[in-house]
Amino acid sequence: MYVDIAHIRQNGKVYQRTLLRESYRQDGKVKHRTIANLSKCSETDIQAIKFALKHKRDLTTVPALKEIAQSQQGLSVGAIVLLKAMADRLHITQALGHGVEGQLALWQIMARVINQGSRLSAVRLAGQHAICDLLELPSFNEEDLYANLDWVCAQQEQIEKQLFQQRYCRTELPRLFLYDVTSSYLEGQYNELGDWGYNRDGKKGKRQIVIGLLTDHQGIPVSVEVFQGNTNDTKTVLPQIKKMAARFGIDEVTFVGDRGMIKSAQIADLKAEHFHYITAITKAQIGTLLKQEVLQVEHFSEQLCEIESDGIRYILRRNPVRAAEIEDRRQDKLQKLHRLITEKNTYLSEHPRAKVSVASASLHRWLEKLKLSAFCQIETEERTLSLTLDIDKKETTSMLDGCYVIKTELDQEAASTEVIHQRYKDLAFVEQGFRTMKTGFLETRPVFVRKAKRTRGHVLIVMLAYLIIQELQKLWSAEDVTVEEGMLELSALTTIEIQIGQTCYQQIPKPRDLGRKLLRLANVRLPHALPSRNTKVATRKKLTRK
Repeated sequence: MYVDIAHIRQNGKVYQRTLLRESYRQDGKVKHRTIANLSKCSETDIQAIKFALKHKRDLTTVPALKEIAQSQQGLSVGAIVLLKAMADRLHITQALGHGVEGQLALWQIMARVINQGSRLSAVRLAGQHAICDLLELPSFNEEDLYANLDWVCAQQEQIEKQLFQQRYCRTELPRLFLYDVTSSYLEGQYNELGDWGYNRDGKKGKRQIVIGLLTDHQGIPVSVEVFQGNTNDTKTVLPQIKKMAARFGIDEVTFVGDRGMIKSAQIADLKAEHFHYITAITKAQIGTLLKQEVLQVEHFSEQLCEIESDGIRYILRRNPVRAAEIEDRRQDKLQKLHRLITEKNTYLSEHPRAKVSVASASLHRWLEKLKLSAFCQIETEERTLSLTLDIDKKETTSMLDGCYVIKTELDQEAASTEVIHQRYKDLAFVEQGFRTMKTGFLETRPVFVRKAKRTRGHVLIVMLAYLIIQELQKLWSAEDVTVEEGMLELSALTTIEIQIGQTCYQQIPKPRDLGRKLLRLANVRLPHALPSRNTKVATRKKLTRK
């Protein structure tokens, strides 16, 4: 807000026009609107208004007001100012919109980064941070945030589409996408998407949801989708193919997925959209190609080797580190088996009535459990058990240790052998995203919602928070500071609430050295003060008293 004074000459006379105006931004353009016409005010009144506007951010600089000013600790401000600036920079704010629902969704994203928890905890967190003053939010409670997840789910297509367009508006559209799925178990029994399925977390007796994450070649998330907990990995591929064609308007795509994701049916779906693929084949498929003499064992080495057959390119490699790990694990299993045999023999010698057949059956079960039966046998001589190894079969079993084969139908002009290999290895970006989103810093679990729409909205919130985390990790990596440590440091920066009569505002002090460094690396400048809107937020559900 400012005083706009202009002089107008008319009929040989000069008139002064004085307006109280403010600037605002609409559709990326700065515009101005008139609040009041001050032309009839006296010069003393105009100067008083200009003086008040000049000192509005810190009235304590006015000597006459210093004696009546009262101050106290205010709300936390450092973390939310940083996260708001990052959301603006990454176009998240623009994609969500500036309405109340968009601002509530933005707070849910910021709350996820600051302190992972439920909608209830996000409301309590808002009472500790000056978020209502920064975003000009009205009072809200956990029911508003639950309803906001419904809105986020309904707007997901538009949000993802706008983020994609803003990210690549000045660069060439990506032609390669990485895709992978994971599962996340549920503590409750009533989530609408929860079901029994292959649980990657090793949690028995837990329902789960399946999450598919689509990223560009740099591992930056483009889209996320939640499926029913019993959905097979391969069934999730077709929706992603259609999404890229319809939502993002891309007509030439290379889809990268692991060996369990892209099979013959998925390859057919990709061909129908004229898309390309990069994937790997299973150990059994490698064996089949060896029998058909399409591949030779001699082709596997530490250096990349390419074989083409029937229009399909196969990139072969043996990873010596992985091969050594597999052999070490095999030797550990053999040592365990030897210890078990020694224990059984000792027991048989000390207990004459013990049955050899029972001990032998127990060892055979261990043989199957350790997956050593292909080249190991348990033999019995009187009351003594022993282990026999078939060296030839063992060498056959270990022949493909550390070996893998990547396949694609891209021609050599589109991508070289090294590029194909690197693009498949880039799937590690998606795995890193899952670690951060699911079990790491952002911690998708526990979900704390039951409805399908709210589950999808929750996972999208987590993905958008991960976009901010990715950016902060890049900016702060040189300082050896984790995002979690940075959030703790900046959350400690609180305002000083200044009260002068009926006027109240929040002055922002200078942060500590680490805080200043983190803000400088992120290219974020703290405002000098925030207006105090005195908006109170509180949960409807209160803490249980014992």
